[in-house]
Amino acid sequence: MPRAMSIRPLPVVRTVAELRAIVAGWRAAGERVALVPTMGALHAGHLSLVDLAGRLADRTVASIFVNPAQFAPHEDFDAYPRGEDRDAALLADAGCDLLFAPSAREMYPAGFATAVSVATGVSEPLEGVSRPHFFGGVATVVAKLLIQAGPDVAIFGEKDYQQLLVIRRMARDLDLPVEIIGAPTTREADGLAMSSRNAYLTPEERAAARALPAAMRYAVAALRDGGEAVDVEGAVMASLTGAGFGRIDYVEIRDGETLERLGPGPVSPGARVFVAAWMGKTRLIDNWAV
Repeated sequence: MPRAMSIRPLPVVRTVAELRAIVAGWRAAGERVALVPTMGALHAGHLSLVDLAGRLADRTVASIFVNPAQFAPHEDFDAYPRGEDRDAALLADAGCDLLFAPSAREMYPAGFATAVSVATGVSEPLEGVSRPHFFGGVATVVAKLLIQAGPDVAIFGEKDYQQLLVIRRMARDLDLPVEIIGAPTTREADGLAMSSRNAYLTPEERAAARALPAAMRYAVAALRDGGEAVDVEGAVMASLTGAGFGRIDYVEIRDGETLERLGPGPVSPGARVFVAAWMGKTRLIDNWAV
């Protein structure tokens, strides 16, 4: 439902009570509400989610919260890029109606002792192996955001495709009355998936990182031509290593709905190629549909 852009500053709320009061007013007026959860450091990919939200609902809430529960102690929580003023201006220009920017204390008050976990299935492979703490933190914070905002629809990018499947499973299992929508990955001109963590790359690393989408294009073409999954996985790993990726957490071709491993023979429609690899100190992830 397209809306005219506003040049007014974006309203910002920091408590659940404020958020619910505003959303309740919209609902009393019969308006449909969309939520776009983010960790900030916004780029064109995030803004495409806001644009989609504006076409699916009358009102759009974006949240910015760098969730400590999804970072392991050795990961980049403290270094994760932040800049609320810039993000708020971008959201306002994109047509967002409200920014929810809670503190860690608001989200996890003293005595907080509850966790949400998608224990089996889509949470287990890939990121579930490489970052076993991750999806518990994601499921908990997203469940809270969905309960706090009570949206009709919530938008997540397919760049984090496994996360999208985990959130869909969680919302379905908990009977949350919200539609979870996946939006296509937004990419740079050379095909690299847009990510807030791309800012960590040096100019030389950024130039080398173009090998990642190139390898994914090769994988999709090879699989569509009848290539065996195990052979294509090996070729992609060799290509990334040769391009300067120092560590590869995984290159795997899996079913796009269940994330189950595929058997020998031609790859069926709906499969996806998943990769997580390190360029210097930056971990890049991506996935492409076959």
